[in-house]
Amino acid sequence: MTDMNEQLDSYDHYHMNVFGRPLMVLDHGQGSYVWDTAGKKYLDFLAGIAVNSVGYAHPKWTAAVADQAGKIAHTSNYFATVPQIELAEKLLTLAQAPEGSRVYFANSGTEGNEAALKLMKLHAKRKGVSKNARIIALTHAFHGRTLGALSATWKPAIREPFEPLIPNIEFVEAGDVDALTQIFNQGPVAGIIMELIQGEAGVLEVGASFVQKARQLCDDNDALLIIDEVQTGMGRTGHWFAFQNEQLSAGVMPDAITFAKGVAGGFPMGGLITFGQRVSELFTPGSHGSTFAGNPLAARAGLATIGIIEEENLLENATARGIQLREALMNCKNDLFVSVHGSGLLNAIELAHPCAHAAVEWLLNQGLIANAVNPQALRLAPPLNVSSAQIEEGVQILSHIPYDLPND
Repeated sequence: MTDMNEQLDSYDHYHMNVFGRPLMVLDHGQGSYVWDTAGKKYLDFLAGIAVNSVGYAHPKWTAAVADQAGKIAHTSNYFATVPQIELAEKLLTLAQAPEGSRVYFANSGTEGNEAALKLMKLHAKRKGVSKNARIIALTHAFHGRTLGALSATWKPAIREPFEPLIPNIEFVEAGDVDALTQIFNQGPVAGIIMELIQGEAGVLEVGASFVQKARQLCDDNDALLIIDEVQTGMGRTGHWFAFQNEQLSAGVMPDAITFAKGVAGGFPMGGLITFGQRVSELFTPGSHGSTFAGNPLAARAGLATIGIIEEENLLENATARGIQLREALMNCKNDLFVSVHGSGLLNAIELAHPCAHAAVEWLLNQGLIANAVNPQALRLAPPLNVSSAQIEEGVQILSHIPYDLPND
């Protein structure tokens, strides 16, 4: 089977129609480039939606995964493995977590957020208000598609078909300090879950003052502050975690964070980090779990990914290349571009009219992969090891997106 249209027809025939028809069939990648099955080369400014932290086929990553696959790939949670133990210790160090902090490994971001929701419910039970304590989420939030995480996800089009969902989850306007204060005054709160940069909203910051107020209200009301770092974690914003960027968080320390996407450089992994003994002790044996949790192959991929980020100074590269990308796009004088914003290598272009999907198709034809995060915004999230020359190459393509593309 060599014709890509035939391959896509076969995909449509055999797969559940939950993603729609794929844009193309990819065959292999190297660094920041991928090739489709027809042999066409693309510069990837999406990196598997901020997943492929160290690009494609990095020799140290592939060697580590191959070595671990030759040793042991799965054990179940009845046993521990060295990669699992070492990765947990490393993540706590990177998060600058205090003594008593703990890691729970899962397989995806939505599973990490499911664990966070259960953590808040256990906290409410400890407070003695489990029947009426509320969990607060933000408008435009995206935390996943399983029923629990979906309950805290804002977009009505993906949430409402599955209602009724988990009760006592309420939404407050992202960035509105007064609205946040008011909702805490309306009764007991188990906790609040938030992204510091909302991808689904168009890669927009909720604001450091809002995060600071949330921390104060949680402290005053014995509630947990959970920060969803699924997309922003593991160096994506130029810091290991976005909460460590004072411009995003005002130096706030969360009670827990969730992580996934870039942690294992393309291997499925997610999880939860709790900060301090009081929060960590909420989970006890049997209260949560997963057959694949802490999978040694995933853990080894995570250790390799972190090692490459450290050895190649990719936090610094993410910061520098992000600045280069934003400045170049703002200076390219394309009338379609209203604004360019972001942090590190998580960025978006706001468009003058809702033509983002047409823009993605146009870019693909020119050999660049980007993402229509909403009808009026393009998301750009290259690998953390993208080069200065590759940023210039991508900007050259992006700067020529036509203004008169059809609206979505």
